[in-house]
Amino acid sequence: MQREVQPTIQGRCLCGACTFELTGKPNWVAHCHCESCRKATASPFTTFIGQENGSWKFTGDQPVSRESSPGNSRGFCGKCGSPIFYRSDRFPTETHFYAALLETAESVEPQAHVHADEMLPWIHLSDGLPYE
Repeated sequence: MQREVQPTIQGRCLCGACTFELTGKPNWVAHCHCESCRKATASPFTTFIGQENGSWKFTGDQPVSRESSPGNSRGFCGKCGSPIFYRSDRFPTETHFYAALLETAESVEPQAHVHADEMLPWIHLSDGLPYE
């Protein structure tokens, strides 16, 4: 019996010190519009990959992690400051990685916009994705 090979996608921070691998299909991919994510990334929204714990690993320097609000932590490169991941007690079985860090960001495709109620009023999207 032949075993199905799961695809592996690699990512890295700006300076390349923090690297990671995601193996297999993500749980989901979505654009997040919440104020917290906007502040953490200095951008109008960010795109996350929800990856099941156990199907990813850090392959370079370990990111620095800090609690950004009760029950939520964010990881970033200790050298260049690039955000690497988001974890929440609300999602105990997965870690959220920033899609823009992938070596092949085009290999994942967002499925929705989340926290659309916090979207900046000057963002006008025509991608047809649902707002959740």
